[in-house]
Amino acid sequence: MDDGNAILLLSCPDKKGLVARLSNFIFQNNGNIVHADQYTSKRGKFFFMRIEWELNGFGLSREEIPVVFAPLARQYEMKWNLHFTDYIPRMVIFVSQHLHCLHDLILRRHMGELGAQIEAVISNHTEARDLVEQFGIKYFHFPIREKNKDEQESKQLALLRELKIDLVVLARYMQILTAKFIGNYVNKIINIHHSFLPAFAGGNPYQQAYDRGVKIIGATGHYATENLDEGPIIAQDVIKISHRDTIADIQTKSKDLERIVLARALRLHLENKILVYGSKTIVFE
Repeated sequence: MDDGNAILLLSCPDKKGLVARLSNFIFQNNGNIVHADQYTSKRGKFFFMRIEWELNGFGLSREEIPVVFAPLARQYEMKWNLHFTDYIPRMVIFVSQHLHCLHDLILRRHMGELGAQIEAVISNHTEARDLVEQFGIKYFHFPIREKNKDEQESKQLALLRELKIDLVVLARYMQILTAKFIGNYVNKIINIHHSFLPAFAGGNPYQQAYDRGVKIIGATGHYATENLDEGPIIAQDVIKISHRDTIADIQTKSKDLERIVLARALRLHLENKILVYGSKTIVFE
């Protein structure tokens, strides 16, 4: 018996009969669909789908599925990815000196709430070492200076290859990744930041927000791209603040929100519920 499920994520130009052909592919191979969600964009008439079926009793092995499905995918000009629910992705967390998101992710993993294995934590500082190592997670320190950034990134990439990493999480990593680094993990690097951008950019956005008397603050989880903080958005949320909130209050509320939004974005990625389409995402929640 195979207790796992298969998940197919796909996108292609919209045509009649797509859903029927996809469903029939699974039916003809004795599959039982347990989840199916689709969306067709009004602009451009593009079709997106996430379809999940049981592997128990399915007529194709895991290795055979992509081979047999390929002719149908070519016929409809599909971009597609096949995933299996029992695969545990290997992830690494990058962090600097703001540790609230790192704390949250480690505890979620420790309590069994995160469907990934944290293989290591990488930092340009040493503050998080004790926390990380007490949970039995490997900690790697790569101090970054202007003159050694390329060299250190090359070492980081070599380490990620050695650890067979599937996903990189930037849990308040205060360094800009180069195009070379991002190119190795396209749509596999998740970043979190406050949503003061672009209005309150720079080193002290909380003071700027306080001075302007803002009434809501937010957090954004997105895929990292070469354009800083402009990658496809996965999850966002906001929280109200008032004139009674001090700068410290705003910072606390912002940290709380960043924890929640990063965990939500990460969960959506790990559950294979995201399709990237240009500069945006289709999220099957």
